[in-house]
Amino acid sequence: MSDVGGREDVSGGRRRALVWLATGALLSSTGPVMGLSVAREPLPAWPGWEAFKKAQIQADGRVIDYITTDLRSTSESQAYAMFFALVANDKLMFASVWHWTRHNLMPGSAPITLPGWLWGRSASGGYRLLDGNSASDADLWMAYALLEAGRLWRREDYSAAGHALLQLIQVHEAARIPGLGPMLLPGRLGFAGTGWWKLNPSYLPIQVLRRCALELPPSSPWAVYPHQALRLIQLSAVQGFVADWVRWNGSSMQRDVTASWDAIRTYLWAGMLADEDALRAPLLSALHGPLDQLRNGQRMPEKIHLESGLQEGREPRGYAGALLPYLAVQGQNQLLASQQQQIPPVAQYATTGLPYFERMLILFGEGWLQHRFRFGPQGHLMPSWA
Repeated sequence: MSDVGGREDVSGGRRRALVWLATGALLSSTGPVMGLSVAREPLPAWPGWEAFKKAQIQADGRVIDYITTDLRSTSESQAYAMFFALVANDKLMFASVWHWTRHNLMPGSAPITLPGWLWGRSASGGYRLLDGNSASDADLWMAYALLEAGRLWRREDYSAAGHALLQLIQVHEAARIPGLGPMLLPGRLGFAGTGWWKLNPSYLPIQVLRRCALELPPSSPWAVYPHQALRLIQLSAVQGFVADWVRWNGSSMQRDVTASWDAIRTYLWAGMLADEDALRAPLLSALHGPLDQLRNGQRMPEKIHLESGLQEGREPRGYAGALLPYLAVQGQNQLLASQQQQIPPVAQYATTGLPYFERMLILFGEGWLQHRFRFGPQGHLMPSWA
């Protein structure tokens, strides 16, 4: 199913929003990425976010992936929408998305529970929670968005909800893994058994882990989670590419055979780390695969078979969006410009059938590149409006 064709009429396009004010110049497609300590002026409206709202979010705050047969909503899509609403200083949309999430993905009588990851149309035709298991990456981003909304908007209710969600993550989604140490599992159920643990490197954005760790005692496992995220990537990367999923048996890593839609986010998170973050350099060093690929004149494929090295499929437009920060912080201006050219103007998103997940990757990558947000050394969100 194509992406809600007629619901989008965003004018102007993304390129009008590329404003930098470090030196009073506009950000060109090949311009360098500046540091955090620059003078900023208010940015224009965010066409990509406005398009995302019109195309993907119902009036009640439900984010819908229209290319799925069950017209699903996920805890991930809800969490990302909350983050983007905060970046855009869109208080009404943030409240709407959070309200829908609480009332549809958090079953039970408790005010805050771990959200079920999948909601949509059932086989009988009704809409309901289809899978009550959790997804820790979504839970992390949701807790992060709540904590930062509480701080930036001075909303104690959001701060309290974010803190409560963090406590639930630690209770239900954390483990001390033999030979690996403290680690967050990808969800509440199904990711650990006798002598094995299944992990996802893209579920552990270091900036989010750093910010969440500030809410808990220094003696808690959260203090080491950022370093554990780096270690997991260093142990699992093959020729600079990271797998979608890995399996740890207590002494060694067994990698998934593919690197694709999950793994692409790992490069995105790495590129968006603060300049001052001591883990950024070793992380980018471990993730040199995409840079090598592009330097050799090749495009990123949709999938890489890590054991054989075989590559499959054309680079999705969302991948190009995800790679923007990764290339920018490494000074790869020509490669950056080439990736930008693969992303259609916002006004063409609907006609080109750009689906939810690709829009999301582009929002992260372009939003960061346009200086709509940055992450501080301790993971705090630094939106352009604050």
